[in-house]
Amino acid sequence: MQIETVRFGKMSIDEERILTFPNGLLGFPEHQRFALIQSSAGNYFFWLQSLDDPSLAFVVTDPTTFFKDFTVPIKDELRDAIALADPAHMHVFVICNRVGEWLTGNLLGPLVYNTANRVGEQIVLQERKWTTRQPLLRLQVEMPLAKSA
Repeated sequence: MQIETVRFGKMSIDEERILTFPNGLLGFPEHQRFALIQSSAGNYFFWLQSLDDPSLAFVVTDPTTFFKDFTVPIKDELRDAIALADPAHMHVFVICNRVGEWLTGNLLGPLVYNTANRVGEQIVLQERKWTTRQPLLRLQVEMPLAKSA
């Protein structure tokens, strides 16, 4: 499938990389189809690119890469929303943002999807162990060059 993006231009995307969020994402209910783009092999971060708006894309990552104890409860509503018959087919991403010198993840609003049918849902967790700006990693800060005398 050919898609248009602001960041990457025209791209060919495998259908297996298309995720559907029937209810959209929080703040973006009209955007329901996204392509999951891996910028390089072995990278922990992906782009979740809207197929309906070439300028809308989110950086996402698997939160368990940074927090081994991160879990999402599988409630009946979630199971039904994404037609999850086998919990082994559940995968989770979180949207990342830059906050100062940190790359953070919204661990209270994870994106959960069924790998069998590629249907997802963004949910809101009630657990206060995590935050919407959970620090993931400190970004390198550019140091000014020393002035020569």
